[in-house]
Amino acid sequence: MRIVYNIGIAIYIFVLHIVALFNRKVKTMLQGEARCFDTLKKINPEDQVVWFHCASLGEFEQGRPLIEALKAADTNYKILLSFYSPSGYEIRKDYSFAEWVVYLPNDTESNARKFVSYANPRLTFFVKYEFWYNYLKALKGRRVFQVSLILRPEQYFFKPYGKWFVRRLEVFEHFFVQNEQTVELLESAGYTNVSLSGDTRFDRVAQIAKNAKRFPQIETFCSSGGKILLAGSSWEEDENIIAHMPKEIGLKYIIAPHVVSEVHIKSLLNLFPEAILYSEANRHDLSKARVLIIDCIGILSSLYGYCDIAYIGGGFGAGIHNTLEAATFGKPVCFGTNYKHFQEAVDLVERKAAFCIRNTEDLSRILKCLCDDKAFYEQSAKAALDYTREKAGACKIILDYLNV
Repeated sequence: MRIVYNIGIAIYIFVLHIVALFNRKVKTMLQGEARCFDTLKKINPEDQVVWFHCASLGEFEQGRPLIEALKAADTNYKILLSFYSPSGYEIRKDYSFAEWVVYLPNDTESNARKFVSYANPRLTFFVKYEFWYNYLKALKGRRVFQVSLILRPEQYFFKPYGKWFVRRLEVFEHFFVQNEQTVELLESAGYTNVSLSGDTRFDRVAQIAKNAKRFPQIETFCSSGGKILLAGSSWEEDENIIAHMPKEIGLKYIIAPHVVSEVHIKSLLNLFPEAILYSEANRHDLSKARVLIIDCIGILSSLYGYCDIAYIGGGFGAGIHNTLEAATFGKPVCFGTNYKHFQEAVDLVERKAAFCIRNTEDLSRILKCLCDDKAFYEQSAKAALDYTREKAGACKIILDYLNV
């Protein structure tokens, strides 16, 4: 199977180079991978390198609190941060807590050996789902950890054809996992070096709420009274549902789309003709506006502090985005039907801090209850806040294990 895996990787790389001729994102990724080893050659063999690998931006947000906690605990650590996806690298390539930020070259035996040799990491952390066979092989004998891991019975590890890969997991010194099911699955595969630490994102969102930024223009928008619904990381299906909400509910809306492209912003202005763009806020009296479109990136997590109710996008596509950024401010949360692979969303629904909706009618009904029933709203908001506070502390468990 190892030979089949390596042949598959070779074919995948060949296809990527073909696709790169027509796809700018793939071309950017391959160019970044080609520069990686030039960056790694600058590492001094004496540097106390701690390597974090995150597939993309979501995994980075899970690794981030641990990176910053490690830097605070020992300033001699130097962080090497790698991404596979351009969406992670391009946004975080200037991350101030990392000395080096690179694309991870594809998982060939040669790339893995060179990467580990140049980096010479003292500690290595793979965040959430990342398992690369040749990189794990090259790391054998070093201190390697998996953090914020979630496994499910249907994953290939637990199929007859996946047993060859399960054996490679012996490289990990310890697994820090999010739920009891993952503990049980690892134990069934023969691994008992497991801690139920929880999700490091709870530590991250606690920091976000504590250090939330202020936005005077948003404050002006909210100043006229009435409850605010913030749609965060919304997609077209989400936006259509919100656009058809009955006006008698009396809500004001902040729309922060997942895709902030010129084409999509134009489509939003067609959907919400009365909307004002955040980039043009100085030209308008925001206190009289009913809809505000956030046509920039990087501020969403702090914006949740201004709303009364949050709507999290993605639930009618591949899956919902980050619910915790809203819940940590004590905001009731709504989202579409594709949420059951996200443990925190399942937990929030069970606690009546979040609500699954299928259409405009569902959303209208839930919002009316939250707006009209003060006790119901306060109970839901408190459940959201209590949940995020109860679940914090994963970083401390990991740091205690590392004795730093």
